Amino acid sequence: MAALKLLSSGLRHCASARGVGAAWSGPALSKGCVCNFSTSTGLHTKFYTDSTEAVKDISDGAKILVGGFGLCGIPENLIKALLKTGVKGLTAVSNNAGVDNFGLGLLLQSRQIKRMISSYVGENAEFERQYLSGELEVELTPQGTLAERIRAGGAGVPAFYTSTGYGTLVQEGGAPIKYNKDGSIAIASKPREVREFNGQHFILEEAITGDFALVKAWKADRAGNVIFRKSARNFNLPMCKAAETTVVEVRERGCF
Repeated sequence: MAALKLLSSGLRHCASARGVGAAWSGPALSKGCVCNFSTSTGLHTKFYTDSTEAVKDISDGAKILVGGFGLCGIPENLIKALLKTGVKGLTAVSNNAGVDNFGLGLLLQSRQIKRMISSYVGENAEFERQYLSGELEVELTPQGTLAERIRAGGAGVPAFYTSTGYGTLVQEGGAPIKYNKDGSIAIASKPREVREFNGQHFILEEAITGDFALVKAWKADRAGNVIFRKSARNFNLPMCKAAETTVVEVRERGCF
């Protein structure tokens, strides 16, 4: 991680920096159990008063990692800020694609996302329509594999072997990533390398990194420390470590 961005305005704080960032939205919470903690070198840490200003460096064609699980622990205010900037051609890595009128579903409706890398894509009619009509590229990845690909990216591990997906289209290739308008496959997934260890087959999965990560947390400070709690303890933490620049939406700005 290399930088941190922070936004603050009345009852809101948002932070951004190269490596890890933070933003606050809502009243202070009472202290509770803290289980996850992330830190960076905190070079170029900066607080912002406007969420749109915090994401202004995200340009067309960027690859963004968006935290959350379902609609829990997602950086909803930062997603809305991207909607305002109008940035296009995004590759979004997220467990799911939100719903029609919330979360990443908003960026799908505005045609700002070119490719989704996800594990679950249900409950979003617009997502389904764009994918089947050839307007959206979709790379489906098993949920545990997606989490480990992101974690590996943050740890500097280029690839790893897993038994998940062996004997399926994940391993064999040919799964439709993008359709032509006539329903034929325009882009298909590539087959995975297979190796055998102790009599069991494993496939090679490459790590995921991004240009920017948009995540939700509880607290952050100017040193680049971020605390996650409750429903935000999901994909948010590993995504902080797998992106060049992270913008974090936080409930509180703290000194710890």
